[in-house]
Amino acid sequence: MPVSEARISPLDRGFIFGDGIYEVIPAYGGKLFRLDEHLRRLANNLTAVKMKPPLATEAWKQVLNEIVLRNLPIHGSEQSIYLQVTRGVAERDHGFPDSHVEPTLFIMSTPLKALPESIAREGVAAITHEDIRWKNCHIKCTSLLGNILLRQQAYDEHAVEAILIRDGEVTEGAASNLFALIDGILITPPKGPLLLPGITRDLILELAQQHNIPSCEAFITPAQLKDAEEIWLTSSTKEILPVTTLDGVAVRNGKPGKVWQQMTQHYQQYKQQLRNA
Repeated sequence: MPVSEARISPLDRGFIFGDGIYEVIPAYGGKLFRLDEHLRRLANNLTAVKMKPPLATEAWKQVLNEIVLRNLPIHGSEQSIYLQVTRGVAERDHGFPDSHVEPTLFIMSTPLKALPESIAREGVAAITHEDIRWKNCHIKCTSLLGNILLRQQAYDEHAVEAILIRDGEVTEGAASNLFALIDGILITPPKGPLLLPGITRDLILELAQQHNIPSCEAFITPAQLKDAEEIWLTSSTKEILPVTTLDGVAVRNGKPGKVWQQMTQHYQQYKQQLRNA
């Protein structure tokens, strides 16, 4: 149905508490991007918050592919699929509802917009900020107020993202993962409770290994980030953004770097292979 006709109870726990899990999955050429990896993360997150999955894996695949297919005449073959599972509708109480309450499932498609061409020439600006979020950032939950406040702080300072620092370590962006080229090595912070295990993040590490780009998972200090040769922000819909200004200061020469250009080419080739599959 049209999104304007969708109806969800105001007593849904997703609305009352932000008690839900979500995923965002791009589709290229009508093919869902790394669907198995997205569904695996979804299952892990549902387990982490003790929520029963509304669908089995093969049913998920059938429904999501049908959403893409039905929206081809509307949005074309490049789409962004949003799915959200909440704990369902129940009387307002912090404790979990009775086991008979069924989860609420919401899925929608929107057009996947191409990034501005100016990014390849100029890059983007980012700021650094103390991480004010909770300590389970590996769970992709709908309770995103901390992320929203951090992203808005970046917007207020004419930047696109806030790169977060906790206990002297750089973790990730408010809505992205982080890579930094330090002494010729592409580094991303290791997985753990303080950052989201990004699907695009993992693909970039795979592509780096395939194309002999030195890379590793390691902790990054604010000082190392400040002196980095290149800084990237990654997510499924934004792909790989080169940060050319950090806290108002140019990153090296203030232009997207050569390793970013290489990785972007490999990433686009990966997407084209998916379209042709």
